[in-house]
Amino acid sequence: QVQLVESGGGLVQAGGSLRLSCEASGRAFSTYHMGWFRQAPGQRRDLVAAILRDASTNYADSVKGRFTISRDNAKNTVYLLMNSLKPEDTAVYYCAASTSSNFSWAFSWGQGTQVTVSS
Repeated sequence: QVQLVESGGGLVQAGGSLRLSCEASGRAFSTYHMGWFRQAPGQRRDLVAAILRDASTNYADSVKGRFTISRDNAKNTVYLLMNSLKPEDTAVYYCAASTSSNFSWAFSWGQGTQVTVSS
């Protein structure tokens, strides 16, 4: 069972930056596709950014040019650097691990970390 633990959320003013981290347990991290999802109140959970095991990345249109996903396989950690934050980025952010490159399913989820962007 892979456990994922997120950190780095918080309260930030619009235009500010945050970096989220997600550390995975186990020794197979480099073989997983990793993604960051977010869920605002009353909304569905949507994929924000993904980094595949070959290090290729993709982003939701709403965050392209502002968010950067990266991974450090030696530390079993995936990061999400969020710049130029907007109030509409406010949500609980979850990391997920999958063997599906399109994240049609995930076999492990983190507990979530709250990001609040004030206007």
